[in-house]
Amino acid sequence: MPEAPENVPGNKPMGAGRQLLFLREEELRLAQDLLFFGYRDFTAGPDAILGDMGMGRAHHRVLHFVGRRPGITVGELLSILGITKQSLGRVLTPLVEEGYVTQVPGRSDRRQRLLSLTEKGEALERRLFERQREWVMRAYREAGPVAVEGFRRVMRGLMGPEARAQLDRAAPASPKSAA
Repeated sequence: MPEAPENVPGNKPMGAGRQLLFLREEELRLAQDLLFFGYRDFTAGPDAILGDMGMGRAHHRVLHFVGRRPGITVGELLSILGITKQSLGRVLTPLVEEGYVTQVPGRSDRRQRLLSLTEKGEALERRLFERQREWVMRAYREAGPVAVEGFRRVMRGLMGPEARAQLDRAAPASPKSAA
């Protein structure tokens, strides 16, 4: 169980009432702005790389989740991405045809399609990850460990129960602080 905020080094106790200031509408709108601008800048690097290749953000999402879970079924991927089979087909077909992703039938159910990245797909996913890794590392360093833990808690709090369960299933063992 994490320590109470006032017991964490670097956190100062707040006076009565100050704890609720972050719930004012102005502060909540600022949170929205931060999410919008942060996401825009976080995705700009990979968007540029993929744009030069005739691909987009949807391709990045597929590469990311297939890379995180080699052998993922199409059904699992659809559930994670929250898109239709038709939408996934528009993205997945070129990734398979261009040699970034492989599809093989399931072992027990031949109707299943299991997805994995090829070496070419792994190289592209790695390139995209490295571009974003720099942004995350910089932000984490600037914010410090207490803020990183707070960020994880806020992001999980923004997710519904199904998304949290998908995150827990999709991600390999994550730091205990992310739980």
